[in-house]
Amino acid sequence: MIYSRMNLYEDRDDVTLTTYVLDESPEMPCGKRPAILIMPGGAYLNCSDREGEPIAMKFNAMGYHAFVLRYSIYMDPAQGSDMTPLFMGKMEPKPECQNPMPMREIGMAMLEIRKHAEEWQVDMDRVAVCGFSAGAHNSAMFSTRWNEPVVYEYLNCKPEDIKPAACILGYTLSDYNVMKETSEGNQFLNMFFGVSNTAFLGTATPDQQLLDDVSPALHVNENTPPMFLWATAGDHLVPVQNTIVMSHALANAGIPFEVHIFEEGEHGLATADQASASNKAQVDVNAAKWIGLCEQWLLKRFALNLPDAPVYDAGSMGM
Repeated sequence: MIYSRMNLYEDRDDVTLTTYVLDESPEMPCGKRPAILIMPGGAYLNCSDREGEPIAMKFNAMGYHAFVLRYSIYMDPAQGSDMTPLFMGKMEPKPECQNPMPMREIGMAMLEIRKHAEEWQVDMDRVAVCGFSAGAHNSAMFSTRWNEPVVYEYLNCKPEDIKPAACILGYTLSDYNVMKETSEGNQFLNMFFGVSNTAFLGTATPDQQLLDDVSPALHVNENTPPMFLWATAGDHLVPVQNTIVMSHALANAGIPFEVHIFEEGEHGLATADQASASNKAQVDVNAAKWIGLCEQWLLKRFALNLPDAPVYDAGSMGM
């Protein structure tokens, strides 16, 4: 495996692309492989380790290259993931981590992968974006905006150079209006999303125009890639309505999609098994089925270019 971590900015070390590139083997001659670009969640405050490497390992096991993007976030990664201080004092907006920078950085990662496509044997026509929570929101933003000037002109590239072939969303935030409605009267949620909004939007109380602009369910169009969505009805942080609203938007636009909503499970399950768990509440045998369901969905469009029949020789038989 080619494992490396590279900075996407010359003068910053907080925005990184980590590669999990499978080695080519004479015993597995499939040529260029599809790839999954993964965006961890963290409310645009941090990037969760649980939604990074463990997810990459799952996609590697399916035969795909994987990449993890740590996009611009509010907190300094070196200071850990404790958000408590943000709730205790006044937050000063940081323009470098605000919309649309995290979305643009997905485009930067796509260009970096394209730059190394021959070396890494990546099939650039089959690269999916995948995210969880805020990372899913970022992935959905990119999937509905990849061919808009706010992204490709900023990156000085052609839209087709950063076009995603598919999108995988885990417990996504898709419509900020849903978040506003469902958190009304809930002091904790209002406080939490005030902090997250300040990180991502520069204000704890964004106006209606800004809320609509960053709600990807409102921007689904004919150029949006096929999507796989999963969530849990038991999510008390990002309500399942977000996944339902996105499903409706995809259906209305005629975009192929598959959606799975599991009855139980709190927010942030990641792989939903012990590979990503820090406690037993993050293990759910039913929700963990999303990985196998996603694998079957990907096979419809990402199946490896395998030969039709085996070639019997000493090498192929492990002799």
